[in-house]
Amino acid sequence: MSVLFVEYPKCSTCQKAKKWLDGHGVSYEERHIKEQNPSAEELRAWHEKSGLDIKKFFNTSGMLYKEMQLKDKLPGMTLEEKYALLASDGMLVKRPLLVTDGTVLTGFKEAEWEKLL
Repeated sequence: MSVLFVEYPKCSTCQKAKKWLDGHGVSYEERHIKEQNPSAEELRAWHEKSGLDIKKFFNTSGMLYKEMQLKDKLPGMTLEEKYALLASDGMLVKRPLLVTDGTVLTGFKEAEWEKLL
């Protein structure tokens, strides 16, 4: 199984998730979300694969999300606009993202990761 770990290295949750992956012997490809922001096409594919609400892909606790007042703006946006917005800046994307052949997980919930891997 191929595993893509999309992270922001300074994020404490990402560091915790990475430590968990390493501790469980999971091999993965790392991707720095700020240097290699996911494209709108990747986000669309990951969203569809995940089965999650698109809101789960937004970093709702991030400064940029709050500065842009996205809580109020997102409900009026189309799905395509949301993909484009997420693709515009990696800091808007919830992290870490774990992308496997079969699914996508947003954030780090140890029980979910345990079940998947």
